[in-house]
Amino acid sequence: MPKPAVPSSPQSATLQRLLLQVADAVQAVRAGQSLTELLGRCPAALRPGTQALSFLVLRRLGTAQALRALLAPKAPPPKVDNLLICALALLLPPQREEAPPYAEHTVVDQAVSAVRQRAQGSANFVNAVLRRFLRERSALLAQLQADAVASHNHPAWWIAQLRQDWPEQWPAILAANNLHPPMTLRVNARHGTAAAYLERLAAAGIAAQALDGVTPQAVRLAKAVPVTALPGFEAGEVSVQDAAAQLAAPLLLQWQPQDLTPGARVLDACAAPGGKTAHLLELRPDIELLALDADPKRLQRVQQNLDRLGQRATLKAADARQPAAWWDGRPFDAILLDAPCSASGIVRRHPDVRWLRRPGDIPQLAAIQAELLEALWPTLKPGGRLVYATCSVFKAEGQAQTDAFLQRHADAKSIAVQGVTGHLLPLADNETHVEGAAALDGFYYALITKQA
Repeated sequence: MPKPAVPSSPQSATLQRLLLQVADAVQAVRAGQSLTELLGRCPAALRPGTQALSFLVLRRLGTAQALRALLAPKAPPPKVDNLLICALALLLPPQREEAPPYAEHTVVDQAVSAVRQRAQGSANFVNAVLRRFLRERSALLAQLQADAVASHNHPAWWIAQLRQDWPEQWPAILAANNLHPPMTLRVNARHGTAAAYLERLAAAGIAAQALDGVTPQAVRLAKAVPVTALPGFEAGEVSVQDAAAQLAAPLLLQWQPQDLTPGARVLDACAAPGGKTAHLLELRPDIELLALDADPKRLQRVQQNLDRLGQRATLKAADARQPAAWWDGRPFDAILLDAPCSASGIVRRHPDVRWLRRPGDIPQLAAIQAELLEALWPTLKPGGRLVYATCSVFKAEGQAQTDAFLQRHADAKSIAVQGVTGHLLPLADNETHVEGAAALDGFYYALITKQA
């Protein structure tokens, strides 16, 4: 899974410069390009502000696009259109935990200035559209209430799929996806406890709370900070990881831990970027861990994470669906399969995902997940356990996938672990035991044992 982004204030650069970068990013996402790649090419000085504003615009993109269509039915050229859409998104009323990033007059002034750099002749048009929106905002937004894409800021097919999978919860899931995500840490169990780390954060002036009702190592910050501000980060004492993702390693290792003796062979089948790999070694440094990933470049991220944490594992660039190319024939005691998926459970962290995915992606990803399960099952020893995980809320990538697998394999048994296995929806009722805490990311977990 991709590393969660830490938002920064856009105030470090003028809005005019940022709008030009954000408009280019949004235009590229609308054309099917990943925002992560685009941000990597953004000038370093502008990257934090570009990321923060791009995330905000993409969370409001459905509304902003519909507003532009109302205000200007004939679309202007793409460079003007995307600047206009970004400005409209910034002028929308903030959600409950947000503050307007800029004053309205500043947004209009800087958007017009930005358009002058791209298309001088369109400056008056953009100025007129934005000022009309401010005058007629309430009436224009009322016209969009029946438009599902504009109301929920997700593609129509995504909304339909959630309605089918979660007929009661779908509106709350969509609303949660549009909220700003919290920054959650995983305290390295080899270095100390969450309680002790909270004291260090307090001494550094960083407010936080423990999520020990979720996992004993999870700490959530009241406000995101750069990782360089975290005590002991460079020394490997803490990592950034959502609490839902922190459930994977304990589920694999701590269910009947006596069955995993020192030297137990463990496979992390789709390891990049390495957060769960590192967590496995933090909990059981005595295991023999093989971390696979099909992408050699992403595998470098795993090694970088392990280096920072002072951990060792065998890393191999290989497709887990082809064991003949990487497996030495010795069965594994435990396998973590954090399978490629739609990432529909973590779109609040990666708001471009909802606009990049297409309906046909889900069956294609489900087919890959099934291939991975089929390929890895023979490598698991009788009596061993496999954790299947996806950061998805779509049932085709979760419960339906494991149900089909269990039907195909008489020697496979599903083990229910309360509060962990099954679909974890990104809703507040996942954390009723943590007062005032925001919801976890959306995940699916299955614990499957191989009968001897």
